[in-house]
Amino acid sequence: MRIAGISGSIRDDSYNSMLLKHIKEHYSNYFDLEIIKIDKLPLFNQAEELDPPEVVKTFKNQIAEYDGVLISTPEYNWSVPGVLKNSLDWLSRGERPMIGKPVMVVGASISLMGTIRAQMDLRRILSAPGISANVLPPAQSEVLITQAHEKFDENGKLTDKATLEVVERAVKNFNEMLKVGQRV
Repeated sequence: MRIAGISGSIRDDSYNSMLLKHIKEHYSNYFDLEIIKIDKLPLFNQAEELDPPEVVKTFKNQIAEYDGVLISTPEYNWSVPGVLKNSLDWLSRGERPMIGKPVMVVGASISLMGTIRAQMDLRRILSAPGISANVLPPAQSEVLITQAHEKFDENGKLTDKATLEVVERAVKNFNEMLKVGQRV
């Protein structure tokens, strides 16, 4: 199975990108995870929704080709980053490749609260009529990495044992959801 990974942070040394890389490296026996960059997408413009710029068409086509999507989001001002919301706005208009697509939401932050508010908002966005993704429930997938600067080493490797166990459980549950989806 092929999964698209989207990091809600476009920063080079993003903990959310590191989390996606960890999942890509450690769970390739479950699925092939390709990290899709969203930093070049223009701001959503409703006047262009039916004939978007080429970079948007490419992005939407990429998402359509994958069996599922894994989104790793930081929390900015108690919600999702604008760059992530912008990418979802493009996916919700015109061709809508997210409808029914299996999605897992995770996140990492240096705060004590992790990304709980951002993930709650992201789940609401993903349930909007234009997106209608099939999001793995929090009880099966909750990965809220708090104090990420203490859980990743200087090489960007996730090292915290308890966090590794949480990630493993969630990824296994996502893999099960993907397998069920393939049988339908």
